[in-house]
Amino acid sequence: MNGIARTARRTTQATTLGEGHKTVTAAVTEAIRARILDGAYATGMKLQQDMLAAELGVSRIPVREALFQLDAEGLVTIAPQRGATVSPLSPERMRETLEMRAILEPYLLRHSAPGLTAEDLAGLDRVLQAYAAAIEAGEVNRWGELNLEFHLGLYARAGRPRALATVTTLLRESDRYTRVQLAASPAYQRRAQNEHLELLRLCRAGEYEAAAALLEEHVRHVLVALGAILRG
Repeated sequence: MNGIARTARRTTQATTLGEGHKTVTAAVTEAIRARILDGAYATGMKLQQDMLAAELGVSRIPVREALFQLDAEGLVTIAPQRGATVSPLSPERMRETLEMRAILEPYLLRHSAPGLTAEDLAGLDRVLQAYAAAIEAGEVNRWGELNLEFHLGLYARAGRPRALATVTTLLRESDRYTRVQLAASPAYQRRAQNEHLELLRLCRAGEYEAAAALLEEHVRHVLVALGAILRG
């Protein structure tokens, strides 16, 4: 049994079969997602279910479900009779993803920020410290993970589960694009970190509308910067 299967098995001990199945699928999804984002699975590569199941030490069922999830995130393209392949970077899809984020994330923040506790804010501080360390160390594989954790932490008290689920998917899809942006220039890295720090300061100060406005600007700047980068 490999690491993925062992992790899922440990996590699901004393749970129902349904919960265990979901945990294995989530672990497989994360493993395939990480390989795509790290470039181990290159654009256009055919993702054969048998190959992935053997590599990850699981059955084909969680692999198939993982591929459908990654198709929804835009990382994988599933076509009839052709199966699944790693999706290319798409300026059009990137634009739509970030435009949706620019609308939904300020909405979530307005509902969440007043309910953030001192413990929540301290946790967000720790995420940003880890994010800064990852940027400094050039640990590209951690940028998206920590960015996701920070943004979702901001929205944790929104009480809007459907919007939050949509934004979670959009943030995961954005990871591939924001890595391109952050890697393009240290200036982008500094700006992202400074805006994250300011968002947290505004939330802590109770300036929720200012925080929501900055958040929209933060996302739209990524949209403009990425558009320029992808156009070359």
